[in-house]
Formats: sequence, structure tokens, C-alpha cells
Amino acid sequence: MKKLATAVTAAALLVGTSFSSASFAFEQKIGVIDMGTIFQNLPQREHLSQKLDVEFKERRESVQALVKKMQDLAEKSKRDGALLTQQQKLDMQREMESLKSDYQLKGKALEEDMRRRGGEEQNKLLLEVQKAVNEIAKSEKYDVILQSNAVAFITKENDISQLVIKKVSKSK
Repeated sequence: MKKLATAVTAAALLVGTSFSSASFAFEQKIGVIDMGTIFQNLPQREHLSQKLDVEFKERRESVQALVKKMQDLAEKSKRDGALLTQQQKLDMQREMESLKSDYQLKGKALEEDMRRRGGEEQNKLLLEVQKAVNEIAKSEKYDVILQSNAVAFITKENDISQLVIKKVSKSK
């Protein structure tokens, strides 16, 4: 009986010790960031938008000129349709199809290039954000930083999004 009591006591001490060490293991400093808020509030975002506008200005104007030509041709066809000969109507229709084909080709290429370049620039900005998150985590001694969309609940005190925005904004 004495051996059983000693074994139970030892087991209880062992379990108690493991629970207390487990509680120490779970004491971690956890932060959260909201990437949407960060990207929306970065001043670099506006600069990025302006840079891409300048880069694609000529091509966008070229596509807009095609649209204007197609609209003008459509108006002319409606307005003067009754007065045009069959050959003139056919020529106008061919020109409209040519403009439409050119518009589709140039418009699609422009859209794809703008999306690609926007992605490249956004990836550069994402690297800056990641660097800022790492620096903040290191300096503030965070063990884990999660994205807010992966967390069901977290207090506002653990949201470091504004710190990240300030840090990335300074690195402009």
C-alpha cells in the first residue's frame, strides 16, 4: 500500500511538473497584421499607381483612339447609311471589323501587361512589408505574426498593422 501511495504521489508530481512546463511553453507573444489595411494605407500605393499610369499612358490613349474611331464610324453609318452605296457600306463594315479586331488585340495585350506590371510592383511592395514585419517581430520580441484573415479573434493591442505601415512608409 505504501508503494502504491508513493507511486501515485510521484505520478502526481510528474504530471503537475509537466503541466507547469507546458504553460511556460505556450506563453508566446503573438501579433497580427491586416494586409488589406496595410496595402490600402501605404503612400507607396499611390506612387505605384502614378508610375503605372505614366508607363502605359501612350498605349491606353492608343486603345481609346481606336474606341473613338469605332464610335465615329458607327455614328456615320447610322447617319449616312441610307445615302451610301452598297460598296461604301461594305467598305465601312470591313473597316469597322478591322478596328474591332485591332481593339481586341491591343486592349487585351494592354490589360495583360498592366496586370503583369502591377503584380511585379506589388510584389516589390510585399517584400518591403515582409521585411518590416520581420524587423518589428524581432525588435518587439514577437514569437508569431499571423495574418488577420487566419485568426478568429485577436485583441486590437496585438494588431501591428499600423506599425508596419509607419515602418514601410519611412522606407520610401
